[in-house]
Amino acid sequence: MSQKIPHVGFVSLGCPKATVDAERILTRLRAEGYRISPSYDDADLVVVNTCGFIDAAVEESLETIGEALAENGKVIVTGCLGAKEGVVQSAHPQVLAVTGPDSLEEVMAVVHRHLPPQHNPFTDLIPESGIKLTPRHYAYIKIAEGCNQQCSFCIIPSMRGKLVSRPIGAILEEAEKLVNDGVEELLVVAQDTAAYGVDVKYRTDFWEGRPLRSDIETLVKQLGSLGAWVRLHYIYPYPKVDRLVELMAEGYALPYLDVPMQHASQRVLKAMRRPADSENMLRRIETWRELIPEIALRSTFIVGFPGESEEEFEELLDFLRQARLDRAGAFTYSPVEGAPANELAEPVPEAIKQERLERFMAVQSAISADKLQQRVGNSYTILVDEVEGDHAIGRSYAEAPEIDGVVVIENGGGLEPGDAVDAVITAADEHDLYARMVQ
Repeated sequence: MSQKIPHVGFVSLGCPKATVDAERILTRLRAEGYRISPSYDDADLVVVNTCGFIDAAVEESLETIGEALAENGKVIVTGCLGAKEGVVQSAHPQVLAVTGPDSLEEVMAVVHRHLPPQHNPFTDLIPESGIKLTPRHYAYIKIAEGCNQQCSFCIIPSMRGKLVSRPIGAILEEAEKLVNDGVEELLVVAQDTAAYGVDVKYRTDFWEGRPLRSDIETLVKQLGSLGAWVRLHYIYPYPKVDRLVELMAEGYALPYLDVPMQHASQRVLKAMRRPADSENMLRRIETWRELIPEIALRSTFIVGFPGESEEEFEELLDFLRQARLDRAGAFTYSPVEGAPANELAEPVPEAIKQERLERFMAVQSAISADKLQQRVGNSYTILVDEVEGDHAIGRSYAEAPEIDGVVVIENGGGLEPGDAVDAVITAADEHDLYARMVQ
């Protein structure tokens, strides 16, 4: 009598970098003959891939672990919150094991111990590019793990360690497989994407028999030769950004720049241990727009950082008004256990944090809405993500999946996800664009 095929439930939380970790675990599970269960009931055990960056993420992760334990009873915890094993164990001592981020081998070892594989890994077919949690036509590709930055509000280095860059040949091999499997957009992610290769001193690696320098410029050029959109995320605002914009102008990557600026006040930026010259940043933005007038700029900011005065917050608002970023997100400062910023004097009261966040979003929402209105009448290539009835929902070069708005193609009912079509923007609201496909 044949044995029951082991089923593993999987829940993944957090950022795209965590998504890549999840995809690697899922690929390995399927390669070893496990089936992925869509429900707690059918699963023999459950893996929860957690986030632990801010308090709200920790709370969500702990609640998800609790739900998995209540519904299934056998739970393996991995991901960023797993780096704080004591936090997980104190809240849920009955979990089978706790592992940190980027812990493929550790997770598989625990799965093997509690649910031994039943199938031969060489006979279980999976796509050459592996299991993906994203739609087939786009995929995240993580080029490095960890971070060498010392931002005072962040504990990522303590959870994910120092920067460890992947070999450039391995990245390009993965990217080529993805494109061959139908991926139309490669979303490049890391904790500090532009720092790629610093840890290995940009040593030479090989791809298709050719020697390649392991640096972000070489990587972007090679990715751009594969025929898919290349979108860069998490680019720290250091001088290397300027060269990446030049590569965008040359067509190697989409003219979309995701630069987390965090604040505009020089004193606050220094307290954050971030680059502290907002005036220079405004000049650089102007230079980027001179080179690529249509470049889409996205950033994130923190309001209510310890010691932030009303004058410094107004300085941030003035920066927004001058920079006129296409998209900007913000969150209030949250004291994260282990972050040096927790020791800073003059914490901002919670009520003031929330009030400043509302003011920030009011200013930025008006800017974003105005920038969207300026795109009405222009034609763009739209990559379709989904189709609902008689209209399709997609994105142009200026919208990243899940974090920006969308383009609704009002006559796109006959399209399919992954189609790329030309469309003219006919209207805009505060977040999204509306278009009609060019016949």
